[in-house]
Amino acid sequence: MTKVTATDARNRWFEILKNSVRGHRTYQIASKEGGVVLLSQEDYDSLMETLALLSTPGFRTSIRQARKEIKAGKTYSMQDVFGE
Repeated sequence: MTKVTATDARNRWFEILKNSVRGHRTYQIASKEGGVVLLSQEDYDSLMETLALLSTPGFRTSIRQARKEIKAGKTYSMQDVFGE
């Protein structure tokens, strides 16, 4: 995360927006009133989806179980499942 002052953010606003959207860079913008974090819409949506999944009861348990099955070789290839 790149830290910038509000003044610097104002002066470099379009550069910061481009870096955030295209480069997935996050910014912490500090001002006298407090701080804010700027991130792209795509990164925000991804973060919200991750939070939703992690708050789903049993989600982490199912991931752990799947990892055990992968290690034990209890999986099927795409060829096995779809015949492709």
